[in-house]
Amino acid sequence: MVSFAAEPIFRLGFFSVTNTLLDTLIVDGVLVGIAIYIKKHLKLIPGFVQNISEYAVETMYNLTESVAPERAARIFPFFATFFIFILLANWSGLIPGFGTIGFYEGVGKSKTLVPLLRSATTDLNTTLGLALVSAVATHVISIKIIGIKEYLGRYFSINPMNQFIGFLEMISEITKIISLSFRLFGNIYAGEIVLGTIASIFAFIAPLPFLLLEFIVGFVQALVFAMLTMAFMAILSTPHHTEAKEVSHK
Repeated sequence: MVSFAAEPIFRLGFFSVTNTLLDTLIVDGVLVGIAIYIKKHLKLIPGFVQNISEYAVETMYNLTESVAPERAARIFPFFATFFIFILLANWSGLIPGFGTIGFYEGVGKSKTLVPLLRSATTDLNTTLGLALVSAVATHVISIKIIGIKEYLGRYFSINPMNQFIGFLEMISEITKIISLSFRLFGNIYAGEIVLGTIASIFAFIAPLPFLLLEFIVGFVQALVFAMLTMAFMAILSTPHHTEAKEVSHK
């Protein structure tokens, strides 16, 4: 059974290092390593790795440009970073040994396996942290693009009706954080439970379709999180008068 909370592996003073934190550091290390490798091996005639990287970056940038053409340069780094990090974190849990190699805690029949590594996105702390970073970055970009006056005008007004709408907007910002974090956590954590249950019953062959399903779910959930972040950034960085013009044209 997969523990709901991330399990601590060791402590550094008052700080507890969990198996999901170790996975986060590994994913970060892989991404930094790939970036350094590509930078050192850039060529006019690109090799396989450079070709794949350029194609991926171009595809993600074109997607961002199709949603927010005038603000693509500002939104793209967040969209791409969220997508790539979450994708690798989701897929890391499918690597053999994740969730099965570890040590036992407890006495007698109450012993439980504590895996050394576990997918970072099966930890609600990680997904909540990602959602908070997404929300803060969205509001910072909004202030920089439309200005503090226009930004505050979304939430505060002397008009009672507009103030009520602003109050609903503030509530929606809180629900966005909850939705982003729990959607990602719930889907990946549920997948871990399914894989663990199937693997404990059938060791070979039978888990393969579920592994393929989780491979697809990992991709979809990373894309959903990144796309929603992109959409929120595009909406909040659009001035009210521009939104009104778009609605009137429609």
